Amino acid sequence: MAAKNDYFGLSRLISLILAIIPFTSWICGALTRFQEGKILAAILRLVLGWNIIYILDLILMVLNGRILRIL
Repeated sequence: MAAKNDYFGLSRLISLILAIIPFTSWICGALTRFQEGKILAAILRLVLGWNIIYILDLILMVLNGRILRIL
């Protein structure tokens, strides 16, 4: 069975597909951070998620299978 990673414990392939699509990356990234209790990070994701955070999440998802974890 595939290892579970980010975006609600989905597989790496599904998480990567969701990370490639900007709108789903923005929404799933914010919801994941709210779920983890990182309110400030979720709000920053909603406000700034369409630019540099999107690119960082995409690069990290391809390389590590995990989105950016800060705050």
